This record gives sequence, C-alpha cells and structure tokens, in this order.
Amino acid sequence: MAEVHAGGCLCGAVKYRVDGPLTKITYCHCGQCRRQTGLYYASTNAAVSDLTVVGEDNVTWYKSSEHGRRGFCRNCGSALFWKSEGAGHISMQVGTLDAPTGLVDGHHIYVADKGDFYEINDGLPQYAQGQPG
Repeated sequence: MAEVHAGGCLCGAVKYRVDGPLTKITYCHCGQCRRQTGLYYASTNAAVSDLTVVGEDNVTWYKSSEHGRRGFCRNCGSALFWKSEGAGHISMQVGTLDAPTGLVDGHHIYVADKGDFYEINDGLPQYAQGQPG
C-alpha cells in the first residue's frame, strides 16, 4: 500500500496531499528559516509529482534567494513549502502535516547560522552548511 500524507495551513484555505514517501526530518537553522518561523524549519521532502494542493490560489510564493522560494498561505500566513529552483522535490513544514506522520528525525543543516539562544544536543548529525551530497 502506498504512503499517503495530508496537511494544510492554519485557516484551512490550503490543503495538500502527498501520495508517496516522505524523507526523514531535516532541521534547518539558517537565518531565513529562523526569521520565517521564529525558531528553525523542521521539514520533510516529497517528490513534486506526488504533491496535490487544494486551494493553490491561496499559496503565495516568495523568492527568498537566487536558488529557492518559500510558499505560505496568503490568508493566515502559515509557512508551508520550500522549493529549490529546478528540483524534482519540495519541502513542507512537518508541523503542517496531519498526525500521525510516522516521520523520524534525520539531521540538522546550517548549524553555523543557528541562533545563540538554543543548543542542539539531540545526537543527530549536524552540518555547518547544507547536507553534503
């Protein structure tokens, strides 16, 4: 049986479904993710072809860098997606998924940029910048 995951924004204007596997959780500590979420970005990836979005006209995309953009609900402001230009996968915030997710922790990226007000001591692999490879 194929994996199916569902999620959406706070106000319900955007709902999504992933018909396929999700990756382990990536915790991103870069300055952009911290500013968008207030802490760090906990995300999982799925193939773009596995994602269906209902209420897509309520998703606003912000080009946050030359290589990526962030999708959020234009009504309630919920941070939903991160997409690298030209990639075949898309990231979604783990907190926007309906439970149970069945996801497990993976690793931390951009720890060189993490905030000075918290520590990372969970034993997961840590990468100063993005994940190698």
